[in-house]
Amino acid sequence: MARHSSLAQSALAAPASALAQTLLALPPAGPVAGANPVTFTDITSESGLDRARNVSGAPQNKRFLLEEMGCGVAFIDYDNDGWLDIFLVNGATFDESSQNQRPASYLFRNNRDGTFTDVTGKAGLTHSGWGQACCAGDYDNDGFDDLFVTYWGRNVLYHNNGDGTFTDVSARAGVAGSADRWGAGCCFLDYDRDGHLDLFVANYVAFDPERAPRPGESAYCRYSNIPVPCGPQGFAGGTNLLYRNRGDGTFEDVSEKSGIATPRGSSSPVFVGQNWRPAGSYGMGAAAADFDNDGWPDIYVACDTAPSLLYRNNHDGTFSEVAVPAGCAFDESGAALSGMGVAVGDYDGDGWFDIVRTNFWDQVTTLYRNNGDGTFHDSSLAAGLGVNRKYVGFGAGFFDYDNDGWKDIFLANGHVYAQIGDGKLHVSYKEPKILYRNLRDGRFEDISSKAGVSALPPQVGRGCAFGDFDNDGDVDIVINNLDGPPSLLRNDGGNRNNWLMVKCTGTRSNRSAIGTRVRVLTGERAQIDEVMSGSSYYSQNDLRLHFGLGGASKADLIEVLWPSGIKESFRDIEANQLLAIRETKGIVSRSRFRAAR
Repeated sequence: MARHSSLAQSALAAPASALAQTLLALPPAGPVAGANPVTFTDITSESGLDRARNVSGAPQNKRFLLEEMGCGVAFIDYDNDGWLDIFLVNGATFDESSQNQRPASYLFRNNRDGTFTDVTGKAGLTHSGWGQACCAGDYDNDGFDDLFVTYWGRNVLYHNNGDGTFTDVSARAGVAGSADRWGAGCCFLDYDRDGHLDLFVANYVAFDPERAPRPGESAYCRYSNIPVPCGPQGFAGGTNLLYRNRGDGTFEDVSEKSGIATPRGSSSPVFVGQNWRPAGSYGMGAAAADFDNDGWPDIYVACDTAPSLLYRNNHDGTFSEVAVPAGCAFDESGAALSGMGVAVGDYDGDGWFDIVRTNFWDQVTTLYRNNGDGTFHDSSLAAGLGVNRKYVGFGAGFFDYDNDGWKDIFLANGHVYAQIGDGKLHVSYKEPKILYRNLRDGRFEDISSKAGVSALPPQVGRGCAFGDFDNDGDVDIVINNLDGPPSLLRNDGGNRNNWLMVKCTGTRSNRSAIGTRVRVLTGERAQIDEVMSGSSYYSQNDLRLHFGLGGASKADLIEVLWPSGIKESFRDIEANQLLAIRETKGIVSRSRFRAAR
């Protein structure tokens, strides 16, 4: 292994084309090892996660859309012991008789043996309410990842105290928001690259249960003539928020002056700052990543029954909303679909991030291929994702389930109307999960049956997160299901191919290294990934980056581009280990894992 000590400080000022040539341009893809049999096993019960129960209103008598949208989940190493713990957001109920017993969210500590212990009370995560999304990041750069949770109502920022406990600092930090907002997807990002994590929060609709119509009361409250909860159409859309980190533990609301709160959508007015503006666009899942390879994080928001949003970073503290000209607002027919979740990854190996967006029943899961020029092409049907149209998609992820070096796709599904559960419409409320294998030619194959995913019990799936919870070298999945226990799906066999994990820690950049781009080269095959907060549906993936290497026994080159602009390179890195890389310090540790089972 040889480390290149030169630090490319000049990358801060490099144009997009220069960065693409120096770090992101990929050589032609070469052959990689063939697929090995890989299956997913539901170990929820044996892991101890089955004691958790999602509460989202009345299971059989849901009157409002809020009771149907469900919650997110996070893989987070909250105690820095090197093992992923699990945080499950929880909802609430409108039943007045149970208001004194409102459920809290759950935090499960990883016991390092395939089981988890509920430490929610001990950790101080006792806030209850209509929880929605979660995202993680070390906003105060103290070395411990913090948690942000969105709610219908005021949002909560949990500061990680570094001793196994958290403190609610929402009001003091200035990110609680107003009590009448319906918070949706969130993500930490360093949009101004000052070394401090900022915070983006999508907002769904303006909702008041006292004034909201009941099932069947309007055209927006019926589904195939069956009375169902109303919305989102018929409600004013929410407006999105951006908080700039001041670096002293507090945040400034810069939604207006950054351009984030300037909405595009319906004509129903909402109050933004001191002005009335058109309503927002029903924002749901959100993800921040550098889509145009200019070294600055952009933001994509999946919107429900409205054009989705792409906020392009202008490098001056402002954003321009460009989804329509960029080709990622609608599907290829020009329709605004019911966007739910969003995943970001380079599925075709060209060095540019693509987007997957989950949608409603009878709508194809959207795959936007990045053209490499600031625009996207809807490749959903050409990629083979049109074979499954009868499910309502929520959680989503690009991940390499078999470590062959190509990003595959997983979808967590579940309908939103409990009223159709009798099967009269040939539509199920509980729905199966879907796994697509990347065929390495721009197409995907549904291998749900081959991988054992189809054999798993159908659920009303919502948020899902991806990470190697048992540290055995392959990526596992956790799903937060509506009105029941979660699902923990262990990857069995993905580690038959070789792999590398990279844990980045910033020094001049934010400590969580969010926004750091890593490129791994094996032979003529190159992969990129980026440390990201948020994404999927309301969820948080492992902040460690996972690269499948197929049959390669080493990575010829690893390049790391930090948000600060510093670039570091490492050569001849052996496979099947976790590298801990600290900005300007190089590889500070190496870990080889043994399976927990």
